[in-house]
Amino acid sequence: MPNIVVVGAQWGDEGKGKVVDHLAEQSRWVVRFQGGNNAGHTLVVNGEKLIVHLVPSGVLHAGCTCVIGNGVVVDPTVLGHELDMLATRGHALEPDRLVLSTEAHLILPWHLALDQAREKSLGDRKIGTTGRGIGPAYEDKVGRRGVRVAELLDPETLRERVEEALAWHGPRLPPDHGLETEQIVAALAPVAARLRPYSRPTVGLLHEAIRRGDNILFEGAQGTFLDVDHGTYPFVTSSSTVAGGAAAGSGVGPGALHKVVGITKAYTTRVGSGPFPTELFDATGERLRAVGQEFGATTGRPRRCGWLDLPMLQHAHRLNGFSAIALTKLDVLSGMERIAVAVSYRGVSDYPTGARALAQVEVEYVELPGWSEDIRECRRFEDLPGACQDYVRFVEDHLGVPAEMLGVGPGREALILR
Repeated sequence: MPNIVVVGAQWGDEGKGKVVDHLAEQSRWVVRFQGGNNAGHTLVVNGEKLIVHLVPSGVLHAGCTCVIGNGVVVDPTVLGHELDMLATRGHALEPDRLVLSTEAHLILPWHLALDQAREKSLGDRKIGTTGRGIGPAYEDKVGRRGVRVAELLDPETLRERVEEALAWHGPRLPPDHGLETEQIVAALAPVAARLRPYSRPTVGLLHEAIRRGDNILFEGAQGTFLDVDHGTYPFVTSSSTVAGGAAAGSGVGPGALHKVVGITKAYTTRVGSGPFPTELFDATGERLRAVGQEFGATTGRPRRCGWLDLPMLQHAHRLNGFSAIALTKLDVLSGMERIAVAVSYRGVSDYPTGARALAQVEVEYVELPGWSEDIRECRRFEDLPGACQDYVRFVEDHLGVPAEMLGVGPGREALILR
């Protein structure tokens, strides 16, 4: 099996956790390469829902080692709580099953305070962040003010870095922030002790795995159009969510990334602010939200819903170079008499990723027949209703990419493999 990169092809929430969970059964390593605990990957196991935010989705497979790569920003307290949650749910992780890169940057209390204060000050112009400090942590990283896992494990260095950070950020923090160096260092001491056994350099570890011929699965967070360079700027996240980010966020060269799988829902959703050309504001949009249970795994916020946007997916293919796609949540469309698909933006020669330009496009749709049958028990493509098969082929033909996996229900087993 090749080394595979799994990325979201839309604005995130496409069902990457389920696809990664499936592919992890055949993988020796699963590497998370960007983002932070602003993303939640939902896994459904024997009817039980499990949501992970920092630990890679390979957590459910005993033969798989999970790696939190250098490109991730890690809230150490959240990671400790997540390990506790997994243990209480019967999925305890020992240090031989989870590795935290010592080069990963930390999300610390001032990052949360800055994030929340900034969003509040923007009012109606807010970006729609989760308020979990991801953006400010990445700002400190590129501003060379960041604190890494390695420094968390060295108390004296940690104290110096925290003191420097508070001196820098003090004028930007809310007046009542109440953050003090000794208080923060003391609070981090037990967290550091908890994470120490999991923490080590990961680049050499992954290259040794490649030398042995172990297969690696690279897992991204969010989606292509939240990429800081290629997304609907400024309504984006603070890291590179496209497939190329897997190389920088793990320390593995592009030549070792053999296959890219793009995940897309059979319709489109978005959380937070920003343009959304195919958004539905009617009963159909409400139906997609209700049937698809479209509420954020991390925040619980209702997701905005709309028809599938093929110009968007075509541009995602250009940015990522998909070898295949996984088309998820096909079952949500069951029971709809007609299904619309966006096939072009009128008069647009190249995809407008800037928020202002994208908000002004005129969408051209094609209507396809729907299907009434419940497809959640289908396990072969041939078992799907004819109209559903035609819908999948329509998407494949427009993208020029095969749909190798089809999601037909929430459970782990509800996948059709082609």
